[in-house]
Amino acid sequence: MAVTAPWIQRQLQILLAQRGHAWLLQGPSGLGQFELALGLVRAWLCERASLPPEGAHTALGRPGGGVVPTPQGACGQCASCHGIDVHTHPDLAVLMPETEMLARGWPLPEKAQADIDDKKRKPSKEIRVDAMRETVEFAQRTSGRGRGKAVLVYPAERMNAITANALLKTLEEPAGDVRFVLATDAAHLLLPTIRSRCLAHTLAWPDDAEALPWLAAQGVASEQGARLLRAAGGRPAEALALAQEDDGARRWALLPRALARGDATALADVPLPEAVARLQKLCHDLMALQSGAAPRFFEVADLPAQPLPAAALGRWWQQLARSARTAEHPLNAGLATEFLVSRARQALNSRG
Repeated sequence: MAVTAPWIQRQLQILLAQRGHAWLLQGPSGLGQFELALGLVRAWLCERASLPPEGAHTALGRPGGGVVPTPQGACGQCASCHGIDVHTHPDLAVLMPETEMLARGWPLPEKAQADIDDKKRKPSKEIRVDAMRETVEFAQRTSGRGRGKAVLVYPAERMNAITANALLKTLEEPAGDVRFVLATDAAHLLLPTIRSRCLAHTLAWPDDAEALPWLAAQGVASEQGARLLRAAGGRPAEALALAQEDDGARRWALLPRALARGDATALADVPLPEAVARLQKLCHDLMALQSGAAPRFFEVADLPAQPLPAAALGRWWQQLARSARTAEHPLNAGLATEFLVSRARQALNSRG
């Protein structure tokens, strides 16, 4: 699908007006790194883009070949755009952890899919080095549609040192007409040599004037949009995900009172990492109130009327930080959630 969010479209036009064969899109999570990266590769490969005259310098900064995208990006209707939509474009390599590929509906290599289907291993949460080596080989082949090739890496911080080093030489001296876009919300975890070979773009935060109409266009009622956007810390995609939960806005507003009662259904069907994140938001707002500041994620009316003891909140925050480190690999997710609710109840009812 075409990029439609106005803050993404605006940044896409800025990037397409600049030269460079490798971009690093960075910034806090939830700002649309993947959507912007996909918008770039769609524009690079779109058949409505123009081929420069023979011998001319292209957006790659190298003579010959290459495609000059339209200022608005991809057309969304040509065979190239359709190939990307159905995840079969021969000149696009998408490098993501296998867990991310499966979640977004992108096909895995045949051998990887067979190993997972045969229970030989679980989907990887890192970008595997064998996938990177296949991508390096892909970058050296001739373009299948004659309009260059593109490589999208997301989240780029999921490359370990071996995987990143396998990309390094190709990133510095790409063979033929290939362009790269790496997207991350943890650029500091990338090798300095990877960062130095890319042009960096820090994603912009959308303001409410853009985000609320966009949420309304996705079917989120206006009275819920502002509350959900606040709950998401200003991240529209996260606000939309909350809206798609059963009674999401009301459930968020009632979360502090439900946890104070020890009601574990308040976090029912919420993945453990997300449950920890929601509790951290609540603890953050309670600590803000305790110090006389305004809450960020909850309405004041949804929080306890009396400030809670700083010591109790500090202990709770430390416990949540420990839980965040193991949330991706719990021994028993159900028991872990019950423990989190129990500790939340204890903190929310603390009086000293």
